[in-house]
Amino acid sequence: MESAPPHAPSILVVDDDPAVREVLTALLAEEGYRAFAVATADEALVAFSHTEPDLAVCDMKMPGRDGLWLLDRLRREHPDTAVIMLTGFGDTESAVECLRRGAADYLLKPPKLTDLIRAIERALGRRRIDLARRRYQLKLEQRVEEKTIELSTALRAVEDAYTHTLDALVAALDAREHETSDHSQRVVRFTRAIAEQMGISGVELGVMCRGALLHDIGKIGVPDAILLKPGPLNTLEWEEMRRHPDIGFQILRGIRFLEEPSQIVLAHQERFDGKGYPRALRGHEIPLGARIFAIADTLDAITSDRPYRKGTSWASARAEILRCAGTQFDPEVVRAFAAIPEERWIELRRRKVTLAELGDDDGSSERLVAHGGG
Repeated sequence: MESAPPHAPSILVVDDDPAVREVLTALLAEEGYRAFAVATADEALVAFSHTEPDLAVCDMKMPGRDGLWLLDRLRREHPDTAVIMLTGFGDTESAVECLRRGAADYLLKPPKLTDLIRAIERALGRRRIDLARRRYQLKLEQRVEEKTIELSTALRAVEDAYTHTLDALVAALDAREHETSDHSQRVVRFTRAIAEQMGISGVELGVMCRGALLHDIGKIGVPDAILLKPGPLNTLEWEEMRRHPDIGFQILRGIRFLEEPSQIVLAHQERFDGKGYPRALRGHEIPLGARIFAIADTLDAITSDRPYRKGTSWASARAEILRCAGTQFDPEVVRAFAAIPEERWIELRRRKVTLAELGDDDGSSERLVAHGGG
């Protein structure tokens, strides 16, 4: 390689004629380029394995592999290198073929020095623009990726804030009703188990779990005198209590993140036979999440201690749920419940659910459900 400034563009001459190689490298060196030469296409690829020139000047016709073969390899393996093709045959078809395959220019041999230099300057100029555009694109992509990570972090923080707020609110409601054994969290776990048995996953599963977690949110609007009354409710008190699904729905419906769970909250006291409330929905008019929750809630109610009675066995709860299939409960959901063994229910009742176990496929609701379920 001829002596040239260290930052000068480097040019590889590929020609089987030693005289052409000598003349071109000398002329290019005088013009301030770092020029070196090889005799064959294979030698050119070896040279590229050691250093990647800014530009290659290639003869079209060479023994063995020709210039078009080398052009294809360079465009595929070294796309940042500009290529100028030289030929002793001035047919238009060859010129078009070279340009179609990605050559920066096409010159007749022997090229005039001024034509060659202009072609080199044009090719290097386009190369600089392409590299600058590529660097800009790369930086832009990196910036977008950084901003995406920042946004995801911010969204996780917002979702965590939602989670902790709702978790605290649900815990407060449980405490208000003297539900000191994590009733809301248990029904989330039970709802999830039945839903998964039915093949439900992802976003739909997350919606059901959030609906289960927040099912009693409407009891915020029920007076303590009614909510905590130790004896039976009278007609007016019972009417007030029956308002809590609608109150919960009205609270949640305006929160975009909770719009779908709010439908489960509204329907969680409906019955499959149409004798529930507040809308007396029947069968599949009831959202599936509410039909699943109804069994989860009943299971927890029967097996949990209350101030006025002790909880009964899982076997008793199972028998009662099976007995009410088709009336209180959806028979299809009852079948899914019955397919889950007792050991699994006992495990779910006593263990704490981890974040990953309560995740859903979209990644957004997993954190909400996870904190609510554990």
